[in-house]
Amino acid sequence: MDPAAVTVTPALAEATARSGDPARARWLAELPHRVADVADRWRLHLGAPFEPGGTSSWVAPALDVHGRDAVLKAAWTHAESRDEAAGLAVWAGRGAVEVFAHAVEEQTTVVLVERCRPGVELRTRPVEEQHRVVGDLVRQLHAVPLPADHGFRTLQQMCVAWGEQARAGYERAPSALDPGLVGEGLALWDELPRTAAEQALLCTDLHASNVLSAQRSAWLVVDPKPYVGDRCYDLVQHLLNCDRELHTDPRGLVRAVAGAAGLDDRRVVQWLFARCVQESWRWPVLAPVAQALSAAALG
Repeated sequence: MDPAAVTVTPALAEATARSGDPARARWLAELPHRVADVADRWRLHLGAPFEPGGTSSWVAPALDVHGRDAVLKAAWTHAESRDEAAGLAVWAGRGAVEVFAHAVEEQTTVVLVERCRPGVELRTRPVEEQHRVVGDLVRQLHAVPLPADHGFRTLQQMCVAWGEQARAGYERAPSALDPGLVGEGLALWDELPRTAAEQALLCTDLHASNVLSAQRSAWLVVDPKPYVGDRCYDLVQHLLNCDRELHTDPRGLVRAVAGAAGLDDRRVVQWLFARCVQESWRWPVLAPVAQALSAAALG
């Protein structure tokens, strides 16, 4: 494949420029050559990249040598999505897209996955349906046994890193939230990953924009960021994305989604409260949600 045929989307180019990272700029300059090389080695026929596309990845439709309808994702390698392909391989199509091939080459992670058709995002559906689908997908993903030698990072590791960021953030923005609430919320953030009754392979970025309609199954998860830990955490990103309900009735929102997933309602409240505290220093809009949930989470 001719690298000149690989076009970079404006969203990816603009995000790379905004990052100000010389290494990432070099990665983007080399990306057409890497994509062309992968297409030749894996014998793929590639279409034009999806628009607007990602801000840290190049994503395009593909047909492989077996005639399978697929999607090729070539991403800037970063810690958060390090285990995407490995997680998809464990789930093996149960609740998530199948992975056909993957490789990490210097700063580029390439993943070939099944294509979802018609590929409509779940966020276009009524919110009550979103809750039901997310709950069902969580049940499917968490039912898959975790290999004994899996090598995935733990949710506790993620929480330690994010907790350190939050504490540093509140030093710079001490008025973002009541200091007492910050202390209690971050203490809970530290405690919850250590006290889970059940562990599972988590998506951690499960929300209605990362769920697509498909033919093999009605809905499938894409773009997971796998960690191993408390099953109740896996609802948090969906809850945060339910903007209207989150700000008008966060307790009712948790009841609906936790009920659909068959998870402990109070523990999900605690996770949502702790995450809102962890984020409020940079997203002040979450401070009222943290305050609203504090009594239920800490009582």
